[in-house]
Amino acid sequence: MQYELYYWPGIPGRGEFIRLALEDAGVEYVDIGKISGNKGGGAGAVSEFLHGGEIGRPHFAPPMLKAGDIVVSHVANILQFLGPRLNLVPDDDASRYWANGLQLTLTDFVSEVHDTHHPIGSSLYYEDQREEAARRSGVFVQERLPKFLHYFERVLSTNAGNEPFLVGDRHSYVDLSLFQVVTGLRYAFPRAMQRLEPEVPEVAALADRVSQRGRLAAYLTSDRRLDFNEGGIFRHYPELDT
Repeated sequence: MQYELYYWPGIPGRGEFIRLALEDAGVEYVDIGKISGNKGGGAGAVSEFLHGGEIGRPHFAPPMLKAGDIVVSHVANILQFLGPRLNLVPDDDASRYWANGLQLTLTDFVSEVHDTHHPIGSSLYYEDQREEAARRSGVFVQERLPKFLHYFERVLSTNAGNEPFLVGDRHSYVDLSLFQVVTGLRYAFPRAMQRLEPEVPEVAALADRVSQRGRLAAYLTSDRRLDFNEGGIFRHYPELDT
């Protein structure tokens, strides 16, 4: 099956969580936002699909994934759909629900990261809320960031093994998503992460291990991998990295 990913061009954003699963599994997919407009892609095509397009079902926000006649939106929902199809989640229901719960926790984590630089509203520029962002980031770095990281450290530590995974005894889409979050945090808050990573060695080791997976390692060094930038979720503003 050929998959079509609909996400805004130019930023990794939430679409990157889906790309990582597709790239790691080595399946064919079309990244619609990256295709030029004269070839039926780009932001215009994403916007048209977002608002219903030919299927007549409007979505709230990207990413959306089209697989044949099925269209799925929201990162956790898409990964729950893809997991069994890409062999990125165990077969039993208990593990699949556990994986989805972990992914939803990462969704909350990502939202809090975003709100460090946009604590008032996404429609405003960072410069319009700089003072509030500094206060929000201070609380995030001192309280929320360690709370989330220590939680995932506990999950990994209680899932015993030589190479602990978040779900069961093998690699899953949740490992990929935690890798993306840790990598994004290393970009956005390098000082804070340098201070905190010694407290969460299993989290740091998992992120580094995921980056070395065959197909994924090739993707991460290719031009398909979008760099973090100040238009996405993970943004580096030195004054917020306390």
